[in-house]
Amino acid sequence: MEWQTDWGLRGRMALTMFLLFALYIVFLGALTLYFQNLALIAVVMGGFLFVQFFFSDKIALYSMGAKEVSEKEYPELHRTIDRLSQQADLPKPKVAVADSRVPNAFATGRSKKNSAVCVTTGIMNTLDQEELEGVIAHELAHIKNRDVAVMTIASFLSTIAFLIVRWGWLFSGGRDRGGQQQVPVFVAILVSLAVWIISFLLIRALSRYREYAADRGGAVITGKPAALANALMKIDGRMDKVPKEDLRSEAEMNAFFIIPIKSGWLGRLFSTHPSTEKRIERLRDLERELEGY
Repeated sequence: MEWQTDWGLRGRMALTMFLLFALYIVFLGALTLYFQNLALIAVVMGGFLFVQFFFSDKIALYSMGAKEVSEKEYPELHRTIDRLSQQADLPKPKVAVADSRVPNAFATGRSKKNSAVCVTTGIMNTLDQEELEGVIAHELAHIKNRDVAVMTIASFLSTIAFLIVRWGWLFSGGRDRGGQQQVPVFVAILVSLAVWIISFLLIRALSRYREYAADRGGAVITGKPAALANALMKIDGRMDKVPKEDLRSEAEMNAFFIIPIKSGWLGRLFSTHPSTEKRIERLRDLERELEGY
């Protein structure tokens, strides 16, 4: 398999990550000015990052009510993932299935050796074999690109900013003898709010870029961009037919899914994924590129 680089896409991701981490450097500098118990914050959030990073696969599968399945239970699914993993030059990930009518799939895990691919019963009933392979290849591309690890690290300080906005007053320096606060913690909370809003937007932009990269990588793994494009159209068309309670129960997993669950215009505005139409257009362009046109 020839794993080609989309330099334009990589450049946009690099710029987004540069802006994100420049923002975080400024944020850390501001924290040292306003909080006396910064070490305590670091210890608490370090523990949070440890759990999120090393147990992300188990947390994601548990959130979806998914379970790891054996080759005896789903032999064809195992064969498909095994073959595509070899084509992608990856160790075979754990295979999981979620009993859900929502047609979707996701990959999770901090590394290539510690990963899992989960598909729903809804997506297996919706797609034909070639389309399902396109979706699974997309998820394997996420694993190859280490997207779960990248997004976990990228969102770490954003999470700190959010928690300071909510609980920052607990870490103030208390009050002096005159009853005045020793440090203007409310200023740090306002700074944290600004950092959280800006990082929220940058992280979602980064997530959308990485979805494009996974689409391209998945199409290269199978050599069939049209199969993934057809799968995206089918899944997107089925979402409107899924019961509302099923959509609500899985909405918090949007960042992991092949297609996110939409929740009105605001949900689309801050989506972790590009629009299906744009993704399909790029896959069509890639198909023409692979055919030599």
